[in-house]
Amino acid sequence: MTINKNIVPFLFDKLLSENTREKIEKIILRVAIFSFFVHLLIISLIKFELIDITSTSELLKNPISAIYTPFSFILIYEVYLLIYYLPKSFTTYITKQYEIITLIIIRKLFKDLAAIELSSNWFEIKEDLQFTYDILASLILFYLIFQFQKQGRRKLQLQGEIKSTIVKFVNTKKLIAIILIPVFFTMALYTLINWSIEISFSSHEIPSFESINNLFFDQFFTVLILVDVVLLLISFFYTDQFHKIIRNSGFIISTILIRMSFAVSGPVSTILIVAAVLFGFIIITIHNCYEKDALPTNAHK
Repeated sequence: MTINKNIVPFLFDKLLSENTREKIEKIILRVAIFSFFVHLLIISLIKFELIDITSTSELLKNPISAIYTPFSFILIYEVYLLIYYLPKSFTTYITKQYEIITLIIIRKLFKDLAAIELSSNWFEIKEDLQFTYDILASLILFYLIFQFQKQGRRKLQLQGEIKSTIVKFVNTKKLIAIILIPVFFTMALYTLINWSIEISFSSHEIPSFESINNLFFDQFFTVLILVDVVLLLISFFYTDQFHKIIRNSGFIISTILIRMSFAVSGPVSTILIVAAVLFGFIIITIHNCYEKDALPTNAHK
Protein backbone atom coordinates (compact mmCIF):
# COMPACT_ATOMS: atom_id res chain seq x y z
CA MET A 1 0.00 0.00 0.00
CA THR A 2 2.86 2.34 0.90
CA ILE A 3 4.60 1.48 -2.37
CA ASN A 4 1.47 2.44 -4.34
CA LYS A 5 1.22 5.74 -2.46
CA ASN A 6 4.86 6.52 -3.20
CA ILE A 7 5.15 5.34 -6.79
CA VAL A 8 2.26 7.45 -8.18
CA PRO A 9 3.65 10.79 -6.88
CA PHE A 10 7.15 9.75 -8.05
CA LEU A 11 6.00 8.91 -11.59
CA PHE A 12 3.76 11.97 -11.73
CA ASP A 13 6.68 14.21 -10.74
CA LYS A 14 8.92 12.63 -13.40
CA LEU A 15 6.35 12.70 -16.22
CA LEU A 16 3.89 15.51 -15.52
CA SER A 17 5.50 18.05 -13.20
CA GLU A 18 5.89 21.72 -14.14
CA ASN A 19 9.64 21.21 -14.52
CA THR A 20 9.09 18.29 -16.92
CA ARG A 21 6.56 20.30 -18.90
CA GLU A 22 9.03 23.15 -19.37
CA LYS A 23 11.74 20.74 -20.55
CA ILE A 24 9.42 19.04 -23.03
CA GLU A 25 8.23 22.44 -24.30
CA LYS A 26 11.80 23.53 -25.07
CA ILE A 27 12.63 20.22 -26.77
CA ILE A 28 9.48 20.29 -28.92
CA LEU A 29 10.05 23.92 -29.96
CA ARG A 30 13.63 23.16 -31.01
CA VAL A 31 12.54 20.10 -32.95
CA ALA A 32 9.69 22.08 -34.59
CA ILE A 33 12.06 24.83 -35.76
CA PHE A 34 14.60 22.28 -37.00
CA SER A 35 11.91 20.29 -38.85
CA PHE A 36 10.70 23.47 -40.57
CA PHE A 37 14.12 24.12 -42.10
CA VAL A 38 14.56 20.45 -43.01
CA HIS A 39 11.21 20.52 -44.84
CA LEU A 40 12.24 23.70 -46.66
CA LEU A 41 15.54 22.07 -47.61
CA ILE A 42 13.81 19.00 -49.05
CA ILE A 43 11.47 21.20 -51.11
CA SER A 44 14.49 23.12 -52.45
CA LEU A 45 16.39 19.93 -53.31
CA ILE A 46 13.37 18.57 -55.19
CA LYS A 47 12.88 21.87 -57.02
CA PHE A 48 16.47 21.90 -58.26
CA GLU A 49 16.27 18.15 -59.03
CA LEU A 50 19.07 17.30 -56.62
CA ILE A 51 17.01 14.45 -55.18
CA ASP A 52 14.50 12.24 -56.96
CA ILE A 53 11.15 12.03 -55.19
CA THR A 54 8.11 11.59 -57.41
CA SER A 55 5.24 12.94 -55.37
CA THR A 56 2.02 14.73 -56.24
CA SER A 57 1.72 16.04 -52.67
CA GLU A 58 1.61 19.83 -52.32
CA LEU A 59 3.65 19.36 -49.15
CA LEU A 60 6.75 18.93 -51.31
CA LYS A 61 6.06 21.62 -53.88
CA ASN A 62 5.38 24.92 -52.12
CA PRO A 63 7.55 26.45 -49.32
CA ILE A 64 4.38 27.63 -47.54
CA SER A 65 3.41 24.01 -46.93
CA ALA A 66 6.61 23.56 -44.89
CA ILE A 67 4.75 25.19 -41.98
CA TYR A 68 2.72 21.97 -41.83
CA THR A 69 5.67 20.08 -40.30
CA PRO A 70 6.41 22.28 -37.23
CA PHE A 71 2.67 22.44 -36.58
CA SER A 72 2.68 18.63 -36.37
CA PHE A 73 5.22 18.80 -33.53
CA ILE A 74 3.25 21.57 -31.82
CA LEU A 75 0.26 19.20 -31.90
CA ILE A 76 2.38 16.56 -30.16
CA TYR A 77 3.08 19.07 -27.40
CA GLU A 78 -0.63 19.90 -27.18
CA VAL A 79 -1.35 16.20 -26.67
CA TYR A 80 1.12 16.20 -23.78
CA LEU A 81 -0.52 19.34 -22.33
CA LEU A 82 -3.91 17.65 -22.50
CA ILE A 83 -2.61 14.84 -20.29
CA TYR A 84 -0.75 17.39 -18.12
CA TYR A 85 -3.95 19.31 -17.34
CA LEU A 86 -6.16 16.24 -16.82
CA PRO A 87 -5.52 15.99 -13.03
CA LYS A 88 -5.54 19.77 -12.57
CA SER A 89 -8.74 20.84 -14.29
CA PHE A 90 -11.30 18.80 -16.19
CA THR A 91 -12.47 21.94 -18.01
CA THR A 92 -8.93 22.77 -19.15
CA TYR A 93 -8.54 19.14 -20.22
CA ILE A 94 -11.62 19.47 -22.46
CA THR A 95 -10.38 22.87 -23.71
CA LYS A 96 -7.17 21.19 -24.84
CA GLN A 97 -9.19 18.70 -26.88
CA TYR A 98 -10.83 21.64 -28.65
CA GLU A 99 -7.50 23.39 -29.16
CA ILE A 100 -5.98 20.24 -30.69
CA ILE A 101 -8.76 19.80 -33.27
CA THR A 102 -8.58 23.53 -34.09
CA LEU A 103 -4.81 23.30 -34.61
CA ILE A 104 -5.37 20.31 -36.90
CA ILE A 105 -7.62 22.52 -39.05
CA ILE A 106 -5.08 25.37 -38.97
CA ARG A 107 -2.31 22.96 -39.98
CA LYS A 108 -4.45 21.76 -42.88
CA LEU A 109 -4.94 25.38 -43.98
CA PHE A 110 -1.19 25.82 -44.40
CA LYS A 111 -1.07 22.73 -46.61
CA ASP A 112 -4.10 23.84 -48.62
CA LEU A 113 -2.70 27.34 -49.15
CA ALA A 114 -0.15 25.80 -51.49
CA ALA A 115 -2.90 24.33 -53.68
CA ILE A 116 -5.28 27.30 -53.89
CA GLU A 117 -6.36 28.32 -57.39
CA LEU A 118 -7.06 32.04 -57.57
CA SER A 119 -9.80 32.44 -60.11
CA SER A 120 -13.29 33.82 -60.59
CA ASN A 121 -14.62 30.28 -60.15
CA TRP A 122 -13.56 30.13 -56.50
CA PHE A 123 -16.81 28.58 -55.26
CA GLU A 124 -16.82 26.00 -58.04
CA ILE A 125 -13.40 24.54 -57.19
CA LYS A 126 -13.65 21.83 -54.52
CA GLU A 127 -10.26 22.55 -52.88
CA ASP A 128 -10.90 26.31 -52.72
CA LEU A 129 -14.36 25.75 -51.30
CA GLN A 130 -12.98 23.43 -48.60
CA PHE A 131 -10.35 26.05 -47.75
CA THR A 132 -13.17 28.58 -47.28
CA TYR A 133 -15.05 26.19 -44.97
CA ASP A 134 -11.92 25.52 -42.91
CA ILE A 135 -10.87 29.14 -42.52
CA LEU A 136 -14.38 30.13 -41.39
CA ALA A 137 -14.49 27.14 -39.03
CA SER A 138 -11.13 28.09 -37.49
CA LEU A 139 -12.46 31.59 -36.67
CA ILE A 140 -15.68 30.19 -35.17
CA LEU A 141 -13.73 27.61 -33.14
CA PHE A 142 -11.27 30.26 -31.91
CA TYR A 143 -14.19 32.33 -30.57
CA LEU A 144 -16.02 29.34 -29.08
CA ILE A 145 -12.88 28.18 -27.25
CA PHE A 146 -12.45 31.70 -25.86
CA GLN A 147 -16.02 31.65 -24.56
CA PHE A 148 -15.59 28.09 -23.24
CA GLN A 149 -12.52 29.19 -21.25
CA LYS A 150 -14.46 32.13 -19.81
CA GLN A 151 -17.16 29.75 -18.62
CA GLY A 152 -14.45 27.48 -17.19
CA ARG A 153 -13.00 30.34 -15.13
CA ARG A 154 -16.50 31.26 -13.98
CA LYS A 155 -17.03 27.66 -12.85
CA LEU A 156 -13.90 27.86 -10.68
CA GLN A 157 -15.15 31.06 -9.06
CA LEU A 158 -18.45 29.39 -8.21
CA GLN A 159 -16.80 26.40 -6.58
CA GLY A 160 -16.41 26.25 -2.84
CA GLU A 161 -13.67 24.64 -0.79
CA ILE A 162 -12.09 21.46 -2.10
CA LYS A 163 -13.27 18.46 -0.15
CA SER A 164 -11.08 15.54 0.85
CA THR A 165 -13.11 13.26 -1.43
CA ILE A 166 -12.17 15.44 -4.39
CA VAL A 167 -8.50 15.08 -3.44
CA LYS A 168 -8.98 11.34 -3.94
CA PHE A 169 -10.60 12.03 -7.32
CA VAL A 170 -7.60 14.17 -8.32
CA ASN A 171 -5.23 11.37 -7.28
CA THR A 172 -7.21 8.96 -9.44
CA LYS A 173 -6.91 11.35 -12.39
CA LYS A 174 -3.15 11.55 -11.76
CA LEU A 175 -2.94 7.77 -12.07
CA ILE A 176 -4.92 7.88 -15.34
CA ALA A 177 -2.63 10.63 -16.66
CA ILE A 178 0.46 8.55 -15.83
CA ILE A 179 -1.00 5.59 -17.75
CA LEU A 180 -1.85 7.81 -20.74
CA ILE A 181 1.75 9.00 -21.22
CA PRO A 182 3.14 5.61 -22.41
CA VAL A 183 -0.12 4.86 -24.27
CA PHE A 184 0.08 7.98 -26.42
CA PHE A 185 3.86 7.68 -26.79
CA THR A 186 3.39 4.14 -28.15
CA MET A 187 0.63 5.31 -30.50
CA ALA A 188 2.79 8.16 -31.83
CA LEU A 189 5.81 5.88 -32.24
CA TYR A 190 3.72 3.28 -34.08
CA THR A 191 2.37 5.98 -36.42
CA LEU A 192 5.89 7.26 -37.18
CA ILE A 193 7.28 3.76 -37.82
CA ASN A 194 4.30 2.79 -39.96
CA TRP A 195 4.59 5.98 -42.02
CA SER A 196 8.37 5.45 -42.42
CA ILE A 197 7.78 1.89 -43.68
CA GLU A 198 5.27 3.22 -46.22
CA ILE A 199 7.92 5.65 -47.49
CA SER A 200 10.57 2.90 -47.70
CA PHE A 201 8.37 0.59 -49.82
CA SER A 202 6.58 3.14 -51.98
CA SER A 203 9.14 3.62 -54.78
CA HIS A 204 9.97 7.17 -53.68
CA GLU A 205 6.32 8.18 -53.62
CA ILE A 206 5.55 10.02 -50.37
CA PRO A 207 2.32 8.80 -48.71
CA SER A 208 -0.24 11.43 -47.90
CA PHE A 209 0.16 13.19 -44.57
CA GLU A 210 -3.61 12.90 -44.23
CA SER A 211 -3.03 9.25 -43.34
CA ILE A 212 -1.18 10.34 -40.20
CA ASN A 213 -4.35 12.12 -39.03
CA ASN A 214 -6.32 8.95 -39.65
CA LEU A 215 -3.72 6.73 -37.97
CA PHE A 216 -2.95 8.81 -34.89
CA PHE A 217 -5.64 11.39 -34.14
CA ASP A 218 -8.43 9.00 -35.05
CA GLN A 219 -7.11 6.56 -32.43
CA PHE A 220 -6.19 9.44 -30.14
CA PHE A 221 -9.76 10.70 -29.82
CA THR A 222 -11.03 7.13 -29.50
CA VAL A 223 -8.84 6.73 -26.40
CA LEU A 224 -10.05 10.11 -25.11
CA ILE A 225 -13.65 8.91 -25.36
CA LEU A 226 -12.77 5.87 -23.23
CA VAL A 227 -10.94 8.10 -20.72
CA ASP A 228 -13.93 10.45 -20.51
CA VAL A 229 -16.26 7.52 -19.88
CA VAL A 230 -13.98 6.23 -17.11
CA LEU A 231 -13.88 9.70 -15.52
CA LEU A 232 -17.66 9.91 -15.72
CA LEU A 233 -18.09 6.54 -13.98
CA ILE A 234 -15.54 7.42 -11.29
CA SER A 235 -17.22 10.80 -10.71
CA PHE A 236 -20.35 8.96 -9.52
CA PHE A 237 -18.39 8.06 -6.36
CA TYR A 238 -17.97 11.77 -5.58
CA THR A 239 -21.18 13.43 -6.75
CA ASP A 240 -24.73 12.54 -7.68
CA GLN A 241 -25.68 16.07 -8.75
CA PHE A 242 -27.68 15.99 -11.96
CA HIS A 243 -26.05 19.01 -13.64
CA LYS A 244 -22.53 17.66 -13.09
CA ILE A 245 -23.46 14.27 -14.52
CA ILE A 246 -25.01 15.97 -17.56
CA ARG A 247 -21.91 18.18 -17.95
CA ASN A 248 -19.55 15.21 -17.93
CA SER A 249 -21.83 13.22 -20.24
CA GLY A 250 -22.07 16.21 -22.59
CA PHE A 251 -18.29 16.44 -22.81
CA ILE A 252 -18.19 12.77 -23.85
CA ILE A 253 -20.73 13.47 -26.61
CA SER A 254 -18.60 16.42 -27.72
CA THR A 255 -15.50 14.21 -27.95
CA ILE A 256 -17.47 11.57 -29.88
CA LEU A 257 -18.53 14.20 -32.43
CA ILE A 258 -14.87 15.18 -32.91
CA ARG A 259 -13.95 11.52 -33.34
CA MET A 260 -16.72 11.12 -35.92
CA SER A 261 -15.27 14.00 -37.96
CA PHE A 262 -12.27 11.81 -38.88
CA ALA A 263 -14.57 9.26 -40.52
CA VAL A 264 -15.88 11.76 -43.07
CA SER A 265 -14.38 14.46 -45.27
CA GLY A 266 -15.34 17.80 -46.74
CA PRO A 267 -17.83 20.20 -45.15
CA VAL A 268 -19.48 17.43 -43.09
CA SER A 269 -16.23 16.92 -41.17
CA THR A 270 -15.92 20.66 -40.52
CA ILE A 271 -19.55 20.94 -39.40
CA LEU A 272 -19.12 18.05 -36.94
CA ILE A 273 -16.09 19.73 -35.36
CA VAL A 274 -17.83 23.09 -34.96
CA ALA A 275 -20.94 21.33 -33.60
CA ALA A 276 -18.81 19.44 -31.07
CA VAL A 277 -17.23 22.58 -29.62
CA LEU A 278 -20.52 24.51 -29.72
CA PHE A 279 -22.25 21.66 -27.87
CA GLY A 280 -19.51 21.64 -25.21
CA PHE A 281 -19.81 25.41 -24.78
CA ILE A 282 -23.60 25.24 -24.35
CA ILE A 283 -23.23 22.38 -21.85
CA ILE A 284 -20.77 24.23 -19.60
CA THR A 285 -22.83 27.45 -19.83
CA ILE A 286 -26.00 25.67 -18.63
CA HIS A 287 -23.95 23.86 -15.95
CA ASN A 288 -22.74 27.20 -14.59
CA CYS A 289 -26.32 28.47 -14.46
CA TYR A 290 -27.13 25.49 -12.23
CA GLU A 291 -24.09 26.24 -10.05
CA LYS A 292 -25.00 29.89 -9.67
CA ASP A 293 -28.64 29.13 -8.87
CA ALA A 294 -27.70 26.56 -6.20
CA LEU A 295 -24.75 28.53 -4.79
CA PRO A 296 -26.11 29.20 -1.26
CA THR A 297 -26.87 25.55 -0.49
CA ASN A 298 -24.95 23.50 -3.05
CA ALA A 299 -21.96 21.47 -1.93
CA HIS A 300 -19.55 21.95 -4.80
CA LYS A 301 -17.24 19.38 -6.24
